[in-house]
Amino acid sequence: MLKIIQAEAKKQGYVPDAVCCAGDVPRGRPRPHMVLRNMLELDISPVQAVVKVDDTMTGIEEGLNAGAWAIGLAASGNEVGVPFEEWSAFPEEVKQKHRARVYPAMYQRGAHYVIDSITDLAPCLDDIEARLRRGEKP
Repeated sequence: MLKIIQAEAKKQGYVPDAVCCAGDVPRGRPRPHMVLRNMLELDISPVQAVVKVDDTMTGIEEGLNAGAWAIGLAASGNEVGVPFEEWSAFPEEVKQKHRARVYPAMYQRGAHYVIDSITDLAPCLDDIEARLRRGEKP
């Protein structure tokens, strides 16, 4: 499955610097092994400077279990279950109904931030940088 996703992503101009799936580590999500393996491959430390962005509850837990910041994608992924183009076409009241269900659930799982999609990520990263400068940790 990952090879198919990577091929599609490459067609759209996205080639990640590191890729890891559950079969590459001893235990999958919500265990932290995939996050930690990516950190090793990318030579990144400390873990407190890592941001795990995911559209699933177990992905949020994975980031938290690794000691990273966790950001939930509420609208553009698994929790709503439709492509982003379809989400964009929903009437606002339908979007709000989904948000009212997904946002609290992701926060309850421990997400530090919850946003609709990756297009909303930059302000979260800016806020995390400011929090790190103040000495905060996830």
